[in-house]
Amino acid sequence: MQVSEYVSLGHPDKVADYISSFLLDKYIRKDPNTRFAVECQIKGNVVNLAGEISSKAKFTPKQIKHFVKMAVDQVGYTKHYQRKWGKENTICGADLKVNTYITEQSPDIAQGLDGWGDQGIFFGCAYPRKDYDYNEGTKYLSTIIGEELYKEGVVGKDIKVLVIKKEGRLAKVVIAAPVLTGKQLYSSKVINDVRKICDEAQCPLIINGTGIFHKHGPLADCGTTGRKLAVDFYGGSCRIGGGSPWTKDGTKADLTLNLYARYLALKFLKDNELDEPVYCEIACSIGKRGIDICLHGADGQLFKQYTEEKSPKELIKFFKLDTPIYAELCRNGLFSRIK
Repeated sequence: MQVSEYVSLGHPDKVADYISSFLLDKYIRKDPNTRFAVECQIKGNVVNLAGEISSKAKFTPKQIKHFVKMAVDQVGYTKHYQRKWGKENTICGADLKVNTYITEQSPDIAQGLDGWGDQGIFFGCAYPRKDYDYNEGTKYLSTIIGEELYKEGVVGKDIKVLVIKKEGRLAKVVIAAPVLTGKQLYSSKVINDVRKICDEAQCPLIINGTGIFHKHGPLADCGTTGRKLAVDFYGGSCRIGGGSPWTKDGTKADLTLNLYARYLALKFLKDNELDEPVYCEIACSIGKRGIDICLHGADGQLFKQYTEEKSPKELIKFFKLDTPIYAELCRNGLFSRIK
């Protein structure tokens, strides 16, 4: 069985991820050497920011509050959206109260970039389907359905999609999305297209299995950074290593080495024109440049195993992580720039 899930940018946890990523961009734009580790929690109209920042860029609590409101507006939770759905059902950026608990990063952590700042294990994969963006089928399909629903704007911004395949065939699609009336479900071109696909596959399409719901987003559920790792990475098709890639600047291995694992898997697949998935495993050691890399197939067949001298500084430059691309990555997908 293959299974993957997608949640939209309007899901409470992704709103939290986006706020932190958006804030990091503001610091990086003024100081590319910013060290950033700020978690976000959002519940209702209250946002709590907590963590550490070392940067030449200095923002007041008032400015940070403004950035948070801008981020939430970009997600789509605007005054206009709130008027449509009702203040009792959703939030908007203008109403937010922001609490900041941010200090300077410890000098013991803010070290040089010649060696890795921690030990860790990281995983990546690539599938031989260019039309699926080199992802496994359920990962690709759940993402496409969710993204199109989010862009279409017929249903609300807080969307979840689950896709299940069994023995290579589509077995079930599950969609959860807020609606004001049942008619909206039938006026959505995206949902009707999915319904046709499910009819052809003779599999069930479940939409809002417990019934229509109106209250959504951070008003209905508490959002916290880093809680949607399977969505952010590979769904059910690959192991997950390290921690959350969000809330962190490019010096953190949880971001850079997860990106590098995907890059190496995809490069090996393309270079060797393989028709099977490629998996990559990376291990790093604190204070050392060398990383241990293993590339293998789905059945465990070893393709390549080696140690590479690669520092955080090199990967920051390679992936342009010293530029304000973090909100873009959160919005479009962690691996969206790796082609």
